[in-house]
Amino acid sequence: MTTGGALLVLQAECPIQSRLSPYADRVQEWLLGLLPDLGLALDDAALHRLTRGAFARYAGRLYPDATEADLRVLTVLFTWFFLVDDACDGPDRLTSEQIRGLRNGTLALLRDGPRLRHAGLTGPLRRLLVLAWREPRRRMPARWRSRFADTVARHLHGTWQEAVNKEAARRPGVDEYVELRRATSAAEVSYALVEFAGGRPLPDPVYHHPLLRQIAQVGNDLLSWYNDLASLERDRATAGGHNLVLAIEAELAVPSAEAVALAVERWRESMRQFVALRSAVPSFGPTLDRAVTDHLDVVAYAVRGTIDWTLESARYPTSKEGPLTNASGIGRGPS
Repeated sequence: MTTGGALLVLQAECPIQSRLSPYADRVQEWLLGLLPDLGLALDDAALHRLTRGAFARYAGRLYPDATEADLRVLTVLFTWFFLVDDACDGPDRLTSEQIRGLRNGTLALLRDGPRLRHAGLTGPLRRLLVLAWREPRRRMPARWRSRFADTVARHLHGTWQEAVNKEAARRPGVDEYVELRRATSAAEVSYALVEFAGGRPLPDPVYHHPLLRQIAQVGNDLLSWYNDLASLERDRATAGGHNLVLAIEAELAVPSAEAVALAVERWRESMRQFVALRSAVPSFGPTLDRAVTDHLDVVAYAVRGTIDWTLESARYPTSKEGPLTNASGIGRGPS
């Protein structure tokens, strides 16, 4: 099975409903007008790639019921994470030490606010995050802000660990890769954001309930492995073995087509598990069930939204255009 064929087959087999915010395209246009004002060096080619990346449509698939104002905030956050991904994983990627500095600067901003500057987070990336964080910081309780910062910390630590592996030419085995991928995907970050979009924060004991955590983890695997199929050819050149298909190829010593088929079957088994787990969620009481439903919905929408956005965006399977950082110099400009 080819990767392109696998992507279409899994889209057809996904039982999760596809949804999209009615504001997505309007917010995408707003985003394109915003970014040059933040100092991004977007030439025509970079702007074209950004337009076709359609980050607002991705955010709009995960949070289809968000207000237009909140979808703007969410889209800026999504854009920030994608630009960080490009800076850390592109051909001119940051070193592990630079990623450590970026992580520390990001967490300082999220936890302490924008007044104090940190050398690890400067330039357009800092300005973009200051803008994106303003409304969640104003509106959300301290408990949620701390939880959100923790999810970002786990994500950026995973990104740092992947960079360390690449610098050492160390390729992870399948089990190690799956665990690391749960951090590098940033899925946990998107799950936490539903509490901002929906206005119903979950108490910590419910948020950390073992069944909800298991559902979130399986959902994370599903979107991550689908992304790995979509980015396989690019990852052969840049990922240093950090891709499920590449890890399977190396560990089992099988050809690429067989590794793709094994990854697809692994995805199918996890989808069966996901459906069974979600059907087993109990009631948490009338005051909490709506917030729990919001949380479970965003995990599901993240899976389906990743599939649909991947196939409509120019970022993955057929685009021959490079990452945005080739033109924008993200992460290296002055503050």
